[in-house]
Parts: sequence; structure tokens; C-alpha cells
Amino acid sequence: MSTARAADPFAAAVPPRGRFLHALNPLAKIAGPLPAIVAVLVVPGAALPAALAAGALLLVLGGARLSPRALLGLLVVLPLATAVLTLSFAFWSDAGRASVTPLVVELGPLRLHEAALLAGGATALRLAAILLLSLIGGLSTTGPDLARSFVQQLRVPYRVGYTALAAYRFVPRFGHELDIIRQAHRVRGLTPGRGPVAAVRRRAGYLVPLLAGALRHAERVALAMDSRAFGAHRTRTERHLVPWRRRDTVFVLLCWLGTGAAIIVALKV
Repeated sequence: MSTARAADPFAAAVPPRGRFLHALNPLAKIAGPLPAIVAVLVVPGAALPAALAAGALLLVLGGARLSPRALLGLLVVLPLATAVLTLSFAFWSDAGRASVTPLVVELGPLRLHEAALLAGGATALRLAAILLLSLIGGLSTTGPDLARSFVQQLRVPYRVGYTALAAYRFVPRFGHELDIIRQAHRVRGLTPGRGPVAAVRRRAGYLVPLLAGALRHAERVALAMDSRAFGAHRTRTERHLVPWRRRDTVFVLLCWLGTGAAIIVALKV
């Protein structure tokens, strides 16, 4: 008989080897890029967003464990979306001010001048930079660890933090129950037909059993929390700690220094 124990579904995530972002405190991955996001919004020009976007992309590629879909989004979809947004914002810019600059593209009645293209590129790069800076923590942080860090470091009341954690755990359970409901409908032959009308009818049939399962699960969670005296005391012990280590401080300081250097260089360009 095997003596191996099942993995604890509530245990803290083990960071993958060689991917340092997963080993950092979630708050460090918020505090580090935050000044860069603010700088992207207030500093004019396209140099700073381009530099910060490139730095954030390298940081995500080197420090986070990425799925093939995430890699495709970062390396293919995001550049294409940035190019499309550049052209879109360029055509929406003030044609009167841009008309004094050289003409770049002319397609019938549509004329694209250099100033409009630069303005559109700067706006698109700002959006891309904000997205990439947000993904530093978004692709390397789990919801439970984020809730624990808010409770342990920011002293958010544990009633709020762990209620959010319980709500976060509802999501995968709903997905599992939805799969069971779909399989049950297939076994009973309740999903005939094709086309949009049949698809809407099938999804409408999932709502009632899914809602009933959600209510039962919420009631069980509430009873379990009451039986453990959740909320009866001002503080509580922690099963899984998310400490703030020296490497978190180093990461935040390096991010701030890099942001400051990028701002100085961008203002001189």
C-alpha cells in the first residue's frame, strides 16, 4: 500500500526554481513597479514608456514561469495590439496640429502625419508599459498569498482578508461543479442541437443547479467558519506565513532606482 500523502490544497505555493519573482513577497511586486506606473502616466514622451515596457518584459520573461499561451500573448499579441493602437490613436489625434509635420502615410482621404504617429505611439506604449508592469506581480502571485500578505504586512483585518480568500477559492470549485453539471446533462441527453439558440438554452440550464451548488457550498463554509470561532478574536494565528525578507527590500529598491534612472534619461532625450 502506498504511504504517499495527498498534496495539501491549502498549502502555500512552492516557487519554481530559477524564477525569482515567485519567491518574492506579493507586496514587493506591487511597491516596486508602482512608481514606474505613475511615471508612465505623468512623464511626457515615448522614451520612458518604451524603456519601462522593455524592462518589465525582460523581468517577466526571466523571473516568472509562463505558460505557452502567456508567452504568445507577450511576444506576439501585445506587440500587434500596440501597433494597432498606435495607428488608431494616430488617426484620432488633432489633424490641425499634426498637419504642419511631414506626411508619413496617405490612403485616399486618410492622411497620417509624423506628429500624429508619434502621439499615437506614445499613448500605445503607455498602455503597454502599464500592462507589463502590472504583469510583474500578476503572473507570479497567487490570490491566497496576496490576501495573506495584506493581512500579515499591511495589517488588514483578517476578517476582510480571509473572507476574500474564501471567495477566491469559490472560483475553481464553481468550475469543477460546472464540469459535473455538463457531464450530467450529456449523460441524460439534455444538450441536443447546435447553433446559438441551442448554446444559450444549454447555458441557461446550467444556472439553476450551479446556483444551488453555490448556496450549499456557501452554507458549509459559513458553518465551518462559525465552528472555528472565526471573527471571535481581534487577532489569529497564521498557518502559512508570507514574510517580508531582505530580498524583497532589495527588489523594491532596485525597481525604484531603475525607474529613477529611466526618468532622468528620458527627460534628457
